[in-house]
Amino acid sequence: MTTEAPATASCCTTNTEVSSPGNGRENLLADTRCCGATEPAVTQETADDEHQHGYISDKQAYLRRMSRIEGQARGISKMIDDEKYCIDILTQVSALTRALQTVATGLLDDHLTHCVLDAAKLSDEAAIEKIQEATRAINRLIRS
Repeated sequence: MTTEAPATASCCTTNTEVSSPGNGRENLLADTRCCGATEPAVTQETADDEHQHGYISDKQAYLRRMSRIEGQARGISKMIDDEKYCIDILTQVSALTRALQTVATGLLDDHLTHCVLDAAKLSDEAAIEKIQEATRAINRLIRS
């Protein structure tokens, strides 16, 4: 049975409550309170369905940044259409690439500090899976 404590003023705190079903396995992870809101405890069965991605708190900032990146890409297309100097276009491509890398590293940081941490609270197996997933993502980022 889950009981929710009132939200506290401190941000991003967790209070662990453990319920041991017949198999002795921890089923209930924690009440999470962030920015005054209380989320009910997460069970392993509902973790994937109810998990909020780490970037949610910065969603608007990511969307604004992606809008700027879209504008940069359109600007590069226009430069090509207007037959601008090659080096000027390459400079803009470099800036666009760096902007995308900044988004990628921010998302990766959010993933590690939220999604991987949440998985670690579920089980060792879930943590290992998320860490391997993050490692594959890092490898893709390095290759690109």
